[in-house]
Amino acid sequence: MTYCLGIRTHEGLVLASDSRTNAGIDQINVCCKMHSFVIPGERVFSVLSSGSLSLTQSIVTRIRQEFEQGRGLAEVTSFYDAARCVGRHIREISEIDRVAMERDNITFAVSFLVGGQIGNEPPQLYMIYAQGNPLRCTRSAPFLQIGETKYGRPILDRGIRYDDTSLEQAVKYAIISLDSTMRSNVAVGPPIDMLVYRNDELAIRTYRRFQPDDEGLFDLRSQWEQGLRSVIATLPAIEFSSPGEDIENGSTCLLDRSKE
Repeated sequence: MTYCLGIRTHEGLVLASDSRTNAGIDQINVCCKMHSFVIPGERVFSVLSSGSLSLTQSIVTRIRQEFEQGRGLAEVTSFYDAARCVGRHIREISEIDRVAMERDNITFAVSFLVGGQIGNEPPQLYMIYAQGNPLRCTRSAPFLQIGETKYGRPILDRGIRYDDTSLEQAVKYAIISLDSTMRSNVAVGPPIDMLVYRNDELAIRTYRRFQPDDEGLFDLRSQWEQGLRSVIATLPAIEFSSPGEDIENGSTCLLDRSKE
């Protein structure tokens, strides 16, 4: 299982991913799911992967080989073309492997996030589906997720706003979102890779890998949990109607044995 997310704000991008590839009683493996492609001063891409590790490794390998030859992501002129480039490699691997996989009842399941910037074009964030088609992150929907998304989404829905959220705040939202997912699903786990890209840097300057025993991660988790409990304690008390009113409305069945 995997959880990767990207947040786009008026200041730039935050990209984060877990590193757990499988989690069983006797087997826990980790593998980096964040892959960077950079031509300093010209273009920056960060590609996050989710799904079958054998498939995502093949796709990323082909993207990297092409990039090192000065093709693909190294030469596209728009970020939409970059997203389509990743989608093309997904479809090519699908042509190679899908039939054999489905013959053995194995689903061709992959998805990618691609974030970064090309030249003077504003930073962009796309999600690429298993069919190779892209979805763009927008101002009204300023984050994208792949993998195990449900546990980490509520905090993003409530907090992330394109025009109001700073990159520093987006980092905290991303960590809490990942930590919430790890807390609820053991198949998602550390280390956490995080990249922060500020508008027009055209280089990777802010990156960190959070290990399981990272003090910063532990402190943020602890303060979030304490703050949550503190806020709950200060919320107004919930008022309830009397049982008699519920009985009259037909929502409660009450057997009175006092008259027997």
